[in-house]
Amino acid sequence: MPNHFIAFWNLENLFAPEGFPEREPWIAKAMATDLRGWTEALFERKIDQLASIICRMNEGRGPDILGVCEVENAYALRRLAGRLNSGLAQRQYNVVHFDARLDRRGIDTAFIFDSARYTFDPAAVFSHFVLRRTGTRDITQVTFTTERGNDLIALCNHWPSRRGGAYESRGFRMTAGETLSYWHQRIWEVRGRDIPIIAMGDFNDEPFDESLTTHARATRERGDVERAISAVRFYNLSWRYVQQPCQDSKGRLRMLNGTFYFGGDGFLFDQFLVSRGLLQKKSPIQVMEETARIEAFPAIIDHRTAQGPIPFGLPKGNAKRNTNINGFSDHFPISVVLHER
Repeated sequence: MPNHFIAFWNLENLFAPEGFPEREPWIAKAMATDLRGWTEALFERKIDQLASIICRMNEGRGPDILGVCEVENAYALRRLAGRLNSGLAQRQYNVVHFDARLDRRGIDTAFIFDSARYTFDPAAVFSHFVLRRTGTRDITQVTFTTERGNDLIALCNHWPSRRGGAYESRGFRMTAGETLSYWHQRIWEVRGRDIPIIAMGDFNDEPFDESLTTHARATRERGDVERAISAVRFYNLSWRYVQQPCQDSKGRLRMLNGTFYFGGDGFLFDQFLVSRGLLQKKSPIQVMEETARIEAFPAIIDHRTAQGPIPFGLPKGNAKRNTNINGFSDHFPISVVLHER
């Protein structure tokens, strides 16, 4: 009986190199300062660094499905997928991608998946618009069909940031939560309430914040989700890794308190939400909730006190000062295993 290793990672500004000829003019203008000095060599190094971690996931087999955010375009995504295919001979990674034309920086949500294990119908791929006065990222929805013919609906999220203050910007994330909940309800109406659904992403809020608990209707109470028959609910798996012991890049033991660190504090922004269709004993695909975790490889954990993952950065005109070629991303990846009967 097969298992499915699902991962998510905010890739921290994976942009194609400076001067990329197919870059949207508005992105080139908006990102001109940040991308100054973003050479092909730096881009290649960033790809190598990300791939080195992704290839180590799932006991060195790599993820079956990887949701990502903060990737500029299909070109950058395919370059990463190609590097993964080179490092994992048994994999046949392909991508599902939509251009986010409303995000302020032009960064997208997308999926990398093993095409030997899954198929998908391009006509059933959706980019759900999150209504906001200023542009934001869409929610990417894909229905993956397993080799056994079972469907898994995956939704990749990157909710509005806390720019301007967590309190002041919270309404934007509440709107994103309502959008996710709306499409969850629509999926129920079309596919039935027992269809397996997994939502993943960088929500820029923690599991106890109102955007998730009230608006996305995500809870830590599994029973509430299992009993939900008239209104949608998500079971939030991130409570499984509110704290996680690890070993940092210098070999020292420490406790992680989040997937993103800012100002010396950890924030649990990166989460998995699953529907009742992944909790029912009769379901063809079930979540193994105890496997939900931060992919905390020592190489990506900063050894300094109260710091999290080691970021790579963007050059902003001074690559020596603003990038770390031994870095990866400013977020930790997360993972969970699904079991198929």
